[in-house]
Amino acid sequence: MSATVVVDAQDERRVLEDTLVALGAGPAEAADQTLLLLEADLRGRHSHGIQRLPVIVERIRRGLLVPGERLSKSWAAEAFLAVDGAAGFGPHVAMRASDLIAERAARTGIAIAAIRNASHLGMLACYVEALAARGCIGVALTTSEALVHPQGGRQALIGTNPLAIAVPTDDEPFLLDMATGAISMGEILAYLERGAYLPRGRAVDREGHPTTDPAAAMQGAISPFGGGKGYSLGLGIELLVAALSGTALGQDVTGTLDVQHPASKGDVIIAVDVKSARLRPFTVRISDYLRLLRTSERAAGSSGIAVPGDRSRMTRLERLQSGIPLPERVWSQVQRLHAETTEAARTCA
Repeated sequence: MSATVVVDAQDERRVLEDTLVALGAGPAEAADQTLLLLEADLRGRHSHGIQRLPVIVERIRRGLLVPGERLSKSWAAEAFLAVDGAAGFGPHVAMRASDLIAERAARTGIAIAAIRNASHLGMLACYVEALAARGCIGVALTTSEALVHPQGGRQALIGTNPLAIAVPTDDEPFLLDMATGAISMGEILAYLERGAYLPRGRAVDREGHPTTDPAAAMQGAISPFGGGKGYSLGLGIELLVAALSGTALGQDVTGTLDVQHPASKGDVIIAVDVKSARLRPFTVRISDYLRLLRTSERAAGSSGIAVPGDRSRMTRLERLQSGIPLPERVWSQVQRLHAETTEAARTCA
């Protein structure tokens, strides 16, 4: 098992922002990319956290991720925003697009952004949560490399294709963020880093046999969650996102995990303005309903009932106070990258 260290959230933020700025990222780009990595670690989603920084750095060095706010956008219809990220930071491109569609939805009731040519978005929860804070129902969809086998198959042909939904309430928003694969490749890498076995049913090896060995899973394929239902939902997202954004499908999707290819996946973000759509009275009913779920009768042996978003918020609050546990090797690698990039930037200044 890999040793762990506990890192203060502000130390992680500083290392991330300094490294990205040293590599040419503008302040807003660095802040948005840092937010996505830090929030993932704070919420216990380490597969999308700071362990992704070395890939981001290498993609910048190879010219596959290009700092500088060069995105282009056009309203293809009154409520449909087409965005070309110009190979930029996915989090910054998506946050900018989210701002624009939230502003448009205040007038049209609903607006959608379809994004192409932008790097990996990271944890989708942050985008829809930001929309909910602006009084919008938020929906986000994205595609990934072909990592998931079709139901009954063994070949990786479909992305993990996550979906996030946020609905404003009178309290914290309802927040769903889930992939259609039974596990993400980032999580498999995290298990490999820790020297731990995967839970059963998450992946198959190259022969199609179920495996708990993360190394074998990386040579095989991730299983769809829930069998045929997860396969069908993942395929539906694949087709929807590719059609709206004009991006690649299946094995033609590249660039969210590797350091050799441009990012060819697509992203779709939807904002529904609660006030414009006259949904405000319904948010009160949602709050009451979620309280009913949380306080409903527990099953035998249950420690309690939560709704999506509850546990990640609790984990986030705990880690803001007590620090973020990270694999020691990951933190040491990131610190070395920080030292290399900031020293190089000072030398060139």
